Amino acid sequence: MALPLAVTMGEPAGIGGEITLKAWLARSSSVPPFYVIDDPDRLSNLARGFALEVPIRPIAAPAEALAVFAEALPVAPLLRRPRAHLGRPDPEDAPAVIEAIDTAVRDVREGRAAALVTNPIHKENLTRAGFRHLGHTGYLAELAGASESAVMMLVSPALKVVPVTVHLPLRRAIEALSTKAIVHAGTTAERALREDFAVAKPVLALAGLNPHAGEEGTLGEEERERIAPAIAHLREKGIDARGPFSADTMFHPEARALYDLALCMYHDQALIPFKTLDFYNGVNVTLGLPFLRSSPDHGTALPIAAKGVARPDSLIAALRLAERLAANRLARA
Repeated sequence: MALPLAVTMGEPAGIGGEITLKAWLARSSSVPPFYVIDDPDRLSNLARGFALEVPIRPIAAPAEALAVFAEALPVAPLLRRPRAHLGRPDPEDAPAVIEAIDTAVRDVREGRAAALVTNPIHKENLTRAGFRHLGHTGYLAELAGASESAVMMLVSPALKVVPVTVHLPLRRAIEALSTKAIVHAGTTAERALREDFAVAKPVLALAGLNPHAGEEGTLGEEERERIAPAIAHLREKGIDARGPFSADTMFHPEARALYDLALCMYHDQALIPFKTLDFYNGVNVTLGLPFLRSSPDHGTALPIAAKGVARPDSLIAALRLAERLAANRLARA
């Protein structure tokens, strides 16, 4: 790959620094070159505290990361130094967290990095500091000037899922579920499967909202009034969309073999089977942006942040997937 991957600091009180150090230590096992936008002294202190032999090398430009990566972890220094202690977020760190995201997005959009890989952020802490987005996805869409909502896809070797509604209370998620939203999520996901994942003819399986997919209206009308019309619209667009299926029968091995992606109606309907099947290797990918973004599918893990036991599997999977998707885009260009 001609360009390195840009990795953000994430919440400094969480496990982002630890798993970044451990991902660099795994570089001999096909981890692609990356640099992290963070505070070099913070990472040096973390490495010493966790007894990890990771030399830290500040860089002035992303291009330097390729030459540095084999011998040291390349770090693009932040202007603001984080203050939080592990496990204890500090609202004063919100500008530094956002600075890391902004810098990484600029690097990717201006051709200095191949893709963006984000460490987990602490949404509550950012919200207290005035951050008005529910997470990375909405903020990245704003930075990109996207005219339509970005879509979250979760990817693992066992399953790909897209939730139509994401970080909403369940009552509001049901209210927000619309034919238009389902069509948008399905169209965006199908295009990403073709263009980024190189799936020639993607098959989408749509879950019902209610038990047993509503049982023809006996257990709810949403399937007939919102989901079935969305499937019809998707098919009119030439997309192989099937369902709605009862969600409790969609995720066993024989069922998963029949589709490329499960389109689910709300957050937990997608995330529970996904994390049950492969908790450690899941990757969050944002669709509908003019640049590639992946992330571990877990959070900041504050309760274990100071214990040195965090596993880097999901971050490593996010790095490898970002490299693969960037290569697919380059080959298609």
